Amino acid sequence: MGARSRPEVVAGTRRPAGQPVVEMQTVSKRYRKGGGIEDVTLEVGPGEVFGFLGPNGAGKTTTIRLLLDLIRPDRGTIRLFGLDPRRDGVAVRRRLGYLPGDLVLYDRLTAREVLSHFAHLRRGPSWQAIASLCERFDLEVDRPIRSLSKGNRQKVGLVQALMGTPELLLLDEPTSGLDPIVQHEVHSSLRQLVLEGTTVFLSSHVLSEVEQVADRVGMIRAGRVEAVERVDELRSRSVHLVEVRTASPLDPAAFSALPGVAKLDVVDHTAHLEIAGSLDPLIGELAGMEVADLSVREPDLEEVFLSFYASPSTITPAGREREQDHG
Repeated sequence: MGARSRPEVVAGTRRPAGQPVVEMQTVSKRYRKGGGIEDVTLEVGPGEVFGFLGPNGAGKTTTIRLLLDLIRPDRGTIRLFGLDPRRDGVAVRRRLGYLPGDLVLYDRLTAREVLSHFAHLRRGPSWQAIASLCERFDLEVDRPIRSLSKGNRQKVGLVQALMGTPELLLLDEPTSGLDPIVQHEVHSSLRQLVLEGTTVFLSSHVLSEVEQVADRVGMIRAGRVEAVERVDELRSRSVHLVEVRTASPLDPAAFSALPGVAKLDVVDHTAHLEIAGSLDPLIGELAGMEVADLSVREPDLEEVFLSFYASPSTITPAGREREQDHG
């Protein structure tokens, strides 16, 4: 891949300086049957990885389709690289890579033929560069697409999005269907592209995925962006679900006074806790005990999301069904 100089970074932050690569100003899109987004305002700087998070039906896919001018907003302004994606669509598309959430490929062609076709349309890159990505993702390129598993089809989509060192990547659930080893390779590839200057807009409902690569996250619920935060700040406020089992019966008082303990249930030798923020106080308390077993589970995105910005009743099954149609 051809290297590009790394963008300048504002002192004291990880957010790059310069004109935003992605700009949305009070953008709204509503569907007749419900769903869509309302007054979304976002900016993503050059060389930044921006994670766009939300439960199914929140509006993630709709936002990406609007950025690509695949659908048109009811109102608001969208700019990519400072350009109008509708008026300057060809110029914009030459500079980006895109992986849709509902990937559809030519079933009768092989992965090699599909990728060669896309490379020809983009006037590059070389097959050697494409083959390097295929090898990295362990993709068999000479089998027909129709014979590939969902995970291998996803690999084809990722290769076509990443090849050619795009200036902007728009990725909708990029690691869906991939095994953990390939997920790790995808994250490594994204980090390398960012070092070369690529900006990444990554949609996902999995917090742990975005946490590994993103600088900031925007959280969307029911079509509205509820918050934009740095990943480390979001994680520092999330709740950990802890189970402790000791050799001796436990005293609830040993845990109830610890900072961040939101819920506590102690029965004989076992304690279940919900702790917000750092686990250091808990570890310090356990140091004086004979711990037989300890498990810590990080909440998934929906649990974090509901903890901060919603109640379970506000995200309905109907909202999840709308995601399938509108994202």
